[in-house]
Amino acid sequence: MVLNYIWIAFFIAAFVIALCRLIFMGDTEVFPAIVNSTFETSKTAFEISLGLTGVLSLWMGLMKIGEQGGLVNALARWLSPIFNRIFPDIPKGHPVTGTMFMNISANMLGLDNAATPMGLKAMQELQQLNTKKDTATNPMIMFLVLNTSGLTLIPMSVLLYRAQLGAAQPTDVFIPILLATTVSTIVGLLVTSIYQRINLFNRTMMLFLFGVALFLAAGTWGVASLSRVQVELFSTTLANVLLFTIIVLFIVSGMLRKVNVYEAFIEGAKEGFATAVRIIPYLVAILVAVGVFRASGGMDVLIGAVAWCVEACGGNSDFVGALPTALMKPLSGSGARGMMIDAMTTYGVDSFAGRLACLFQGATDTTFYIIAVYFGSVGIRKTGHAVTCGLIADAAGIIAAIVIGYLFFG
Repeated sequence: MVLNYIWIAFFIAAFVIALCRLIFMGDTEVFPAIVNSTFETSKTAFEISLGLTGVLSLWMGLMKIGEQGGLVNALARWLSPIFNRIFPDIPKGHPVTGTMFMNISANMLGLDNAATPMGLKAMQELQQLNTKKDTATNPMIMFLVLNTSGLTLIPMSVLLYRAQLGAAQPTDVFIPILLATTVSTIVGLLVTSIYQRINLFNRTMMLFLFGVALFLAAGTWGVASLSRVQVELFSTTLANVLLFTIIVLFIVSGMLRKVNVYEAFIEGAKEGFATAVRIIPYLVAILVAVGVFRASGGMDVLIGAVAWCVEACGGNSDFVGALPTALMKPLSGSGARGMMIDAMTTYGVDSFAGRLACLFQGATDTTFYIIAVYFGSVGIRKTGHAVTCGLIADAAGIIAAIVIGYLFFG
């Protein structure tokens, strides 16, 4: 229901802003631009789905091997003490636990191509436990919020863009991004737990969170001690080694269980192809709405209003130059990436706005895109509190990025 209202709001706001530009400014190009954006974003949505088809087929096939080989079930049993507390409605030891863990791990390591298929597979398994097939369950919402909070240990793409644009020290945003995305994830977890009345204050969860914090601190210290070239080499090598190790482990587990791995792969790959087709309408819907709002100049109006309010209150508005990245990130990953690059080229790659745009890019994930793809893949229309919790996590990440940006670079 919330997504429905937001979708309508995009179109109405775009129409009102465009009409004002036409009447008061004589801008005759605004409506053609809006109409053109509907065609362009529709094409983009289809191309994204088409691009996902091969990757989805590959990873759905591998996941099927992992299931039949028992690897997913083993992982689920190992993680059950933690996941039983975060997802109390999921039966203990259910295979979906292992799939969700692999998705979250892939996101943390920046393995986007692996994370999305694993996430869609997890959502399909959660849908099997759902008694109301058009309504999101609590585990679905919690899983989605953990995805939208964007916890990433290795923001490789951001570091590479900074290197390409000639940053003096491309890795100087690494620790700030890690801190901001951690805040976003913790807030998302807490807010969703409050909505779902989940008690996280128990010994198991406290030990787990302490262990995660310790791991993050050790990883941050280790990466901070490396040079830019070493960080890039380490991150790229680690990601690819882990990715191929997962593939080999799936195949080996199937062989040990005497599974026909080829037939299992084909069976899973067919599911991946069907999933890619199912998400096309949902992607078209959300991307067209975002494109229309952006083409109308609505994003520029919003940025200008924020800058005016901050300055009127006597605040420092240096962060406003990077704000388009923050506002675009929940709507479009590619759009936010473009805004980040624009901020770095406009203000300077090592400027405050340029660095802050990188923090915004790494602090959260594309909330509406993830909702459209994940829920759309299983036909969920009633999203419950998913949008609210996801946007609260996004807001926490944005605020944290601004505060941390001033602390590190202000």
